[in-house]
Amino acid sequence: MASENSPASLQEKTALIERDSEEDVHQECSTMPQRSESKLTLYHWTQSFNSQKVRLAIAEKGLLCEEYDVSLPLSEHNEPWFMHLNPTGEVPVLVHHGDVICDPTQIMDYLEQSFNDGTPRLIPEEGSTYYHRVQHYRELLDSLKMDAYTHGCILHPEITVDSHIPAYAATCIRTQIGNTQSELKKLAEQNPELKDAYVAKQRRLKSKLFDHDNVKYLKKLLDELESVMDQVETELQRRVEETPEEGGESWLCGDFFSMADVSLAVTLHRLKFLGLSRRFWGDGNRANLETYYERVVERPAFRRVLGHVNNILISAVLPVAFRVARKNAPVIVGTTLLIGVLGGATYLAFLYMKKRLTFSI
Repeated sequence: MASENSPASLQEKTALIERDSEEDVHQECSTMPQRSESKLTLYHWTQSFNSQKVRLAIAEKGLLCEEYDVSLPLSEHNEPWFMHLNPTGEVPVLVHHGDVICDPTQIMDYLEQSFNDGTPRLIPEEGSTYYHRVQHYRELLDSLKMDAYTHGCILHPEITVDSHIPAYAATCIRTQIGNTQSELKKLAEQNPELKDAYVAKQRRLKSKLFDHDNVKYLKKLLDELESVMDQVETELQRRVEETPEEGGESWLCGDFFSMADVSLAVTLHRLKFLGLSRRFWGDGNRANLETYYERVVERPAFRRVLGHVNNILISAVLPVAFRVARKNAPVIVGTTLLIGVLGGATYLAFLYMKKRLTFSI
């Protein structure tokens, strides 16, 4: 797994884009090149569901990758440098040997096609029984509207149980969406060459908010998710009934960890985070799914990528705090020093008075 880099400055990122352009960058999001030379560069956001899938696939294959956090709470994905890289303004984006791939499924397919020598295979050979099984569950799990589950559960926490999301998150996300709408409009005016991209993104955001704030729509999606989880439970039961090789482990599609497991693992992690795990597994409900989740969270790759992902708002607030600190460093340092001096003086005065009172008594 590659090391995690701190978010690059706007100038550094712009320089990187310009350097790639000099290498004849082909910025077509549908590109599926066959080259495997040069380093991998991934632009992602730690809390992004699609980013998590791609990063878990990279970790499971043991690939070296230079990673850059593109902070969604700080709207870095809306900045012109990133919109030039991916006109939809979505993470993740993979850059390799001057080629840019923006779709998460295509990214994972590309990784498997380009790096299949000396790395674990996550997709069986095409035409095999295992291949069709893996592809079936990948498509099934990837069709889930995870952004609707995420936003819906934040906006309507009453439909969740044991959610890891603070109660005040609903107000925060509504404010953030409102600010983003205004920001996109302003950016469209400031960057005429990207106007169409910004306007299109503004429309998508407005449509998503309308759907994700609809409780009836969300409950319908969750009911449909029950059917998907039933299919997964049945498939896991088939693995239980099979006889695995001595000392081997069985996963969703066989005795190997596949891209379908990548999708399932990240999906279960997100449902757990949203407070939906007790609805879909646990308390004897879908016992195979519960056992599967207990095993998958112990995988080294999973722990590296998702083991530290606990609170979606902590990761959002801390970058803001650091940005404020950078902009106002002298003021913050001076204020901190003053508070420290006053606090120390108060404590010494307290000790002095306590000592005098003791002597008086």
